[in-house]
Amino acid sequence: MQATTVLVEGESDRLAVQALAVRCGHDLNAEHVSVVPMGGATSIVRFLDRYGPAGENHRLLGLCDERESRGIARALDRAGIGPGPLDELGFHVCHTDLEDELIRCLGIDAVLNVIDAQGELASFRLLQRQPSQREQPVTKQLQRFFGGRSGNKVRYAPLLVEALPTGRAPQPLARLVASFAPEA
Repeated sequence: MQATTVLVEGESDRLAVQALAVRCGHDLNAEHVSVVPMGGATSIVRFLDRYGPAGENHRLLGLCDERESRGIARALDRAGIGPGPLDELGFHVCHTDLEDELIRCLGIDAVLNVIDAQGELASFRLLQRQPSQREQPVTKQLQRFFGGRSGNKVRYAPLLVEALPTGRAPQPLARLVASFAPEA
């Protein structure tokens, strides 16, 4: 069975992908699927060299933010994976980023419940009162909360995935995990 390597931008993305895969019944080890954080999308060339056609020739899949999608597409083309829409190449694009996708999929109340369950709702409310945040929509405040404190993205990504109703996940993440099934 050919190994599958799933390239994601960072550690929070890795944890979210793995959490949804487990919820969907995947055994990543048995399926020879590795989810690899690249430390940012701009590092993709190094990972394509290692895992792509000129390297270990793994089946490659991925998840990226919209602002990184053009660079990812160019890198995939240069690596010999092909031109074309990213989703047809196995790479799925989050509108802003994965946290934004999770917030929109869950809804604000459910996200606040996750934050509250972690004992950090008061901290979020404090952030909302900051002058730079007062006029921002709650979704932007939540993104700031997750991205503003070291470790919050990593901490909350799997928690937000676990809070998703069964069978419901952001489309880019759901399509990525659904594609783990080996190609015939």
